[in-house]
Amino acid sequence: MEAKFFRFLKLVGVGFKARSESQGRELFLKLGYSHEVQFTAPPAVRVFCFKPNIICCTGIDKDRVHQFAGAVRSCKPPEVYKGKGILYIDEVIKLKPGKKQKK
Repeated sequence: MEAKFFRFLKLVGVGFKARSESQGRELFLKLGYSHEVQFTAPPAVRVFCFKPNIICCTGIDKDRVHQFAGAVRSCKPPEVYKGKGILYIDEVIKLKPGKKQKK
C-alpha cells in the first residue's frame, strides 16, 4: 500500500504512551485510565508510532485517514488549562489562565 495522506498526532502528558502492533493494524494507548485504549484501523489506514508519544496515521484515502485520526484524538482531547491530551502535531492550544490568588 502506497501511503499518500498523513496525519500526525502528539501525546502530551506524563505517562501517555502509544504503541502499534500487527503491521499497523492496531493501536494501543496508555492515557492515564485504568485500562489501555485499543483502536483497530480501517482497511485503508495504517498506524505507526515513531516515538512513544508520536503517532502517524497514513493511507490512500484522505477522509478515512482524517476520520481515524479524529477518532483517536476524541478519546483524550487537549484540555485548555494545562494543554495535556492528544493533539495534532501542527495544532496550537491557547491556554487559559488559572484561578487568581487573593492578596
